[in-house]
Amino acid sequence: SDVCSSDLMAAAFARALGGERVEVRSGGSAPAERVNGVVAEAMREIGIDIDAVPARVSDEQVIASDVIITMGCGDACPVYPGKRYEDWVVDDPAGQDLETVRHIRDDVRARVVRLLAEIDATNG
Repeated sequence: SDVCSSDLMAAAFARALGGERVEVRSGGSAPAERVNGVVAEAMREIGIDIDAVPARVSDEQVIASDVIITMGCGDACPVYPGKRYEDWVVDDPAGQDLETVRHIRDDVRARVVRLLAEIDATNG
């Protein structure tokens, strides 16, 4: 599955926009072997490089997190009590043209901006 491409976009935006305020861990329950080339291109257009290899997130990393964002993984993602979960319904970039992926990119960015603002408000 290439859904990891959306996941990597979200992580890249969180790192770029969140800076020192947040620690970002990214990975899928069943990660793709490589980054979708169109997604990488769409991100390079706005100065963000995501040539990282998708990884699997460990249970320990999930437990150490304050907010867990899932993207349609359903039952594949374990749920831990006391954690804040959000499931983002984001279009799959796999097989899409650059114009479509730009819209997905901008949607993901807007969601990250909103989440960071909520985290700042909570921690303020």
